[in-house]
Amino acid sequence: QVQLVESGGGLVQPGGSLRLSCVATRTPRSIFTIFAMGWYRQIPGKERELVAAISRFGRTNYTDSVKGRFTISKDNTKNTMYLQMDGLKPEDTAVYYCNTAHGSLASWGQGTQVTVSS
Repeated sequence: QVQLVESGGGLVQPGGSLRLSCVATRTPRSIFTIFAMGWYRQIPGKERELVAAISRFGRTNYTDSVKGRFTISKDNTKNTMYLQMDGLKPEDTAVYYCNTAHGSLASWGQGTQVTVSS
């Protein structure tokens, strides 16, 4: 089964930037050429929400709260997806996960913690 491993989170001040990475392993082909993919985030006590998605063809979509600040991208040859996060706000604090844009992979990874604080 394909595994997705998130990394790149950390502690950043408001207005700062981070770049998250999602690497697909245990796959004979690039999952990013088969499925639309997405970045999700989860605040403790709340449901995961999809914040950014990218289609097989590179078409992107964002939830309104991150539009203009986050950029999703991918490198199919490296089996890696990225989330460039600029102008971070305290409300962006969450654990960030990757999955297909429909949450098709049953096993979620550990995610990567993003904390935005002064």
